[in-house]
Amino acid sequence: MLRTSLFTQVAVALLLGVLVGRVWPEAGAAVQWVSDGFIRLIKTMIAPLVFCVVVTGIAKAGDLRAFGRIGVKALVWFEVASTLALVLGLVAANLVSPGAGMNVDPATLDPDAIDAKTGGGELASTSDFVLESLPTSFVGAFAENSILQVLVLACLTGAALLHLGPKVPAILPAVAQVETVVFTLVGYVMRLAPLAVFAASAGLIGQYGLTVITTYGKLIAVCYLVGLLFLGLLAVALRLLTGISLWHFVRYTRAELLLALGTASSESVMPRMMDKLRKAGCRDDAVGLVLPTGYSFNLDGASIYLSVGTLFIAQAVGVDLSLGQQVTVVLVLMLTSKGMAGVPGSAFLALSATASSLGVIPAGAVALLLGADRIMDSMRVVVNLLGNCAAVFVVSRWDGALDLPLARRVLTAPPGASVTDRSVTDKSVTNESVTDESVTDESETRTSVTRTCEAGTSVTRTSKARTSKADKPSTAESVTTDSAGGTPDQTPADTTAGG
Repeated sequence: MLRTSLFTQVAVALLLGVLVGRVWPEAGAAVQWVSDGFIRLIKTMIAPLVFCVVVTGIAKAGDLRAFGRIGVKALVWFEVASTLALVLGLVAANLVSPGAGMNVDPATLDPDAIDAKTGGGELASTSDFVLESLPTSFVGAFAENSILQVLVLACLTGAALLHLGPKVPAILPAVAQVETVVFTLVGYVMRLAPLAVFAASAGLIGQYGLTVITTYGKLIAVCYLVGLLFLGLLAVALRLLTGISLWHFVRYTRAELLLALGTASSESVMPRMMDKLRKAGCRDDAVGLVLPTGYSFNLDGASIYLSVGTLFIAQAVGVDLSLGQQVTVVLVLMLTSKGMAGVPGSAFLALSATASSLGVIPAGAVALLLGADRIMDSMRVVVNLLGNCAAVFVVSRWDGALDLPLARRVLTAPPGASVTDRSVTDKSVTNESVTDESVTDESETRTSVTRTCEAGTSVTRTSKARTSKADKPSTAESVTTDSAGGTPDQTPADTTAGG
């Protein structure tokens, strides 16, 4: 089991890391670099993988308008989901009041601590965010690992391939081959996942210990309970809109979720999640656009943390926010929470911007969350990741880009079971389920048959067949014409009445 199950390996590594960090805290903190190195290797694969998946997805879909529709629908879903997360966080913080009774004097807090955490950075304005999403060079987008810039380049490249068509026959196969190579590299790196989880958990416990949980226990409990409530509502929405069970998806991706939990990074599993979503029936273009975009625009876990954290700070310093001020909090966080991914200390920057917009919370009070921020990573990562994966299913179903029967078979299959990767959904051919390797789109053949009925009426029929690479006989209807013009040699089920 330990040799074959990634989930078991990661779970054991997580427990061992907590134990080492608790017993030998210095040793735990000293191995943190292993986890950082693993995440760097995974990040190296993300940009080329996103580019290849999006380009091939657009080219295979053959419709740029459909790709645009997917993007618009994804943004609508992102806004609804993140707003719901913000509102849930505010309601829970008002009901529980995690910061009440702390009576913290803001003058005793170090205002420079936030600058040290964020490196003196700041969140980009709306115009700057849009400009930074546009690449300055083709290579630069990959060198800087800017996912939004890579998405822009991928969309343009996919559109160009659709326009040129047969003039560039070698480009699309080359991109598909690069995609295969990148997925293979990801498989190699993933073998280091248990070591990365061990190092990350040992470093976390070694640096912060377990006392932080008791100090910020109420705040941590509120955030995690709101996260669970949000996931429950997400499961209901996913079931109603797509018929898919979130629990089945969690079981299907349990190893990836545990890895993200252990390393406190959702980026560490993005390549694996993209692959599993495609195998679960989501079309390539939907996966390639919705999942990476969600990493910047659909941070549901971060939204919960920001809304709860804002009220926690206000309550801790004795500031009572009115309903109007809390509405302002939601509106400000709706803007500042977008594009946070990849910005060091982005949560503190967003909280500082929110406190400044209210004008009643001292900016230095944000430092109250420094001790609990790292503990919140687990909740943020899991909720962000599941929220984005659910978005892929919902948007795919919304745009007709989801093979629902295949999704149900994959998600309900026992662990380790072999499930057909794709099924033929074209109604003009047989409904037989086939594997990716056994069918090629170019193998479709048409046979036109004309026969003369007794009444003298000429009837033309077209039959379609898909031939496999193994040259298996087609299961589609087969019609042969009598050389003398008589009745065709065919089965009764294939007979068409003449006029």
